Amino acid sequence: MRRRTKRKNPKIEAALGDYCANADGKLSARERKICYYIDPIKRDVAHPFSLGMPVDRLCKRINKSNSEICSVKFPVKTENLEKKDLSKLRVKQLKSILLDRGVECKGCVEKDEFIKKVQDTEHLAGSDEF
Repeated sequence: MRRRTKRKNPKIEAALGDYCANADGKLSARERKICYYIDPIKRDVAHPFSLGMPVDRLCKRINKSNSEICSVKFPVKTENLEKKDLSKLRVKQLKSILLDRGVECKGCVEKDEFIKKVQDTEHLAGSDEF
């Protein structure tokens, strides 16, 4: 969106509606879920967005009316990551990658062990569906 249209609530609401309606076949399961939750409260989302509110504060405000929106998490993309890129991730993120793949790392204590397990299970990296 252009900077000028980011300040107008009706245009923001229309853009949200268009994104969710027109890209119906192209959206991932998580994006469809977010569209499902945002659709009834477009106006509540558009107003703070038009004021330039940061995303985390907007999420806290929306959380009062519908707590499920902010709980939708997107997975860490691991397709083109090398070992040095994986070493920049936190252990919690590495654990979530393994959890998304359905793999447990029993006995893993060190970060290097988690990185090795992520690399060993690269073939299990599935689609964006959950």
